[in-house]
Amino acid sequence: MPEPHKEVVLRVGPEGLSAETARLAREVGVTRVISEPGGADSDRLGGLELVTISEEPGPENSSWIVIRGAADVARAVDASARRQPFVVVECADWTVIPLENLVAEFRRRGKKILAYAATAQDVETAFGVLEKGVDGVVVPPALLGSARSLSRGRSGEVAVVAAKVTRVVDAGLGDRACIDTTSELENGQGLLVGSRANFFFLVHGETIPSQYIPARPFRVNAGALHSYVLSPDGNTRYLSELEPPDRVRIVDSRGGWREATVGRVKIERRPLVLVEAESGGASGTVILQKAETIRLVRPDGTAVSVTDLKPGESVLAHTEASAGRHFGGEVDERIVEK
Repeated sequence: MPEPHKEVVLRVGPEGLSAETARLAREVGVTRVISEPGGADSDRLGGLELVTISEEPGPENSSWIVIRGAADVARAVDASARRQPFVVVECADWTVIPLENLVAEFRRRGKKILAYAATAQDVETAFGVLEKGVDGVVVPPALLGSARSLSRGRSGEVAVVAAKVTRVVDAGLGDRACIDTTSELENGQGLLVGSRANFFFLVHGETIPSQYIPARPFRVNAGALHSYVLSPDGNTRYLSELEPPDRVRIVDSRGGWREATVGRVKIERRPLVLVEAESGGASGTVILQKAETIRLVRPDGTAVSVTDLKPGESVLAHTEASAGRHFGGEVDERIVEK
């Protein structure tokens, strides 16, 4: 199952909170701001909850610990015992190991830890610590949009449906791309790939060994270079343009997805096969390498090789109402893709 969204808290500095910043915070889903005592005018909060930086217990307060050494790590752990909604840590040099230690200790204690992030890279690092990351981030106003996007972008759900295969035909020779990620895939997982912008097939990862080839659980042999692949931000990329360290969506048979980093793209010329399917009045195609190790996913989560696939069988796909894309984003215009 995808993880819950991380909390984003707005840091109010000495300049105070402007009405425009408060409006933007609400628009991107922020519900709390944090400041030094007297740093935020309650008349400008506009429904945002104010948390005050303080060591005093209470639901309206939060400890703020700057991490410069081991003694500060101990202070942060001690602060978790106070009756506060969370503890904020600010890593002076963004050394990862102390933050990992704190995240592990706070999890053991059932307490929430937030990290102050001054840059978008800090946000991404904080959310990735010990895989699940901190419980949230505190950011300055300039990072509101990117922090909220990153807090939602690492995992989620996408609708997958059964699609009836209508055609399986040879497609000659062509260049196909293997997407080697820096993550380990499990059976039933892969990438959403297709030749049309509103119809994506779940192409299975190379997690199943054969008597000739061992499993390569980091890889998805994703198909011909022209194909679209669905990205974590909901936009599409062409397989031909992916390169390290781009991000892709690893999707399972129930539609749960997580973000993975591209470590390598391997392009080779191979025999290809075209698979066509339809679902709910929409139809789409995907062109894949013609080989026993290239698989799609059945509705029950099992894999089926493209060399065994027959018309009338069902595979998993993702369909979208919009038929058009412009630079990867959906557009509301008439576009015909065949």
